Amino acid sequence: MIRRLLTSSFLAAAILSGCHSTPRPDAPSAATDPRFKVYKMRGKVMSVNVAKSEVTVNHEAIPGFMEAMTMPYKVKDPNVVTELHGGDVITADVLVSQDPDADVLLDHIVVVGQGKPDYKPKVQYHVPAPGDQVPDFKLRNQDGRAISLSQFRGKQLLITFIYTRCPLPDFCPRVTREFAQINRQLQADPSLYNKTHLLCVSFDPANDTPERLRAYGATYMGSDSKSAFSHWDFAVPDEATVDKMAQYFDVGLTRDGDSITHTLSTTLVGADGKVVQFYPGNDWTVDQVLGDVKHAAGA
Repeated sequence: MIRRLLTSSFLAAAILSGCHSTPRPDAPSAATDPRFKVYKMRGKVMSVNVAKSEVTVNHEAIPGFMEAMTMPYKVKDPNVVTELHGGDVITADVLVSQDPDADVLLDHIVVVGQGKPDYKPKVQYHVPAPGDQVPDFKLRNQDGRAISLSQFRGKQLLITFIYTRCPLPDFCPRVTREFAQINRQLQADPSLYNKTHLLCVSFDPANDTPERLRAYGATYMGSDSKSAFSHWDFAVPDEATVDKMAQYFDVGLTRDGDSITHTLSTTLVGADGKVVQFYPGNDWTVDQVLGDVKHAAGA
């Protein structure tokens, strides 16, 4: 249960009713666990995703870790998520694992200002479902060449969303590393390789120029050659198309000055231009996606 700081008129009742929770005696403390670094956060809840045990927080700067921004966090105790609402002002411990692929977690959440329980986000996002026809979005790739999704018809197209300045190792860098693994495994099967294509879409057109996208992609592919990009494009749409793509592919996207807050979204689009499978977040595995790609390609 979440602790809430209440006004004096309700304090006695809160104590008697047990609203102020205490940790179990046997519960491990992240503060003393060498696997984690612990930072203090204060911010406002923007949205809550119970299914993902995730809360998006517009938080103040976290000294020693991160500048002020809005971003989603996994909550250590999934039961806590149901007690949070948009507009709640919270404090929390931010648990950063020494494992670069692990999620950043929130723990010991305290609601210090209660928002409205009926809060709803301003934008309703489309969640891709198998059989959905994907719009023919236009982009510009790492070579400065105009491309569109329709040109990949006839192939299994795996799309994910990134931006090159992403500071969180378990977000864009993690997804791009996993795409690199998928790319290498597809290369080992020439028949399947020719039936597939990978696409990393940036939602930062102001900064992600073709040159920057090419340098970013080369880092993960280990090559800057033309052939290296023949199977894997890094591309960016214009500002208007960014918002349309984000809404279609369920990418929660918030810009605050020079910082970008986002969720993760990966989609497998079939040879007919329709959604085969949607992978929200970063819980999917390389083997899982490769299995879906092979099945869709009839391999």
